[in-house]
Amino acid sequence: MARCRSKPKDFKGQARLLKALANEARLRMVDHLSKGECTAGELVELVGLDPSTVSKHLAVLRASGIVDSRRDGSAVIYELLTPCVVHFFRCAEEVIQQRS
Repeated sequence: MARCRSKPKDFKGQARLLKALANEARLRMVDHLSKGECTAGELVELVGLDPSTVSKHLAVLRASGIVDSRRDGSAVIYELLTPCVVHFFRCAEEVIQQRS
């Protein structure tokens, strides 16, 4: 029974984070940002979507605390705030490979 009394986890918070990542375009952007900062324009080219759609995806990632942005002249530069989310990619790949 002691196993059932472990420290409570923030499952709601985890669900919000996973929901923010639950989109192929956002996953691509996070993966790209794990290699370094880039502009919104570069992310538009990367995912092949229109700028307004990419902006909405970035807003979701910002709201969840995964990325942040700053202005550099007329460019908006994005950076990954929580590089540990990339570990999820490795875990997901392992699950996918085990199911194959």
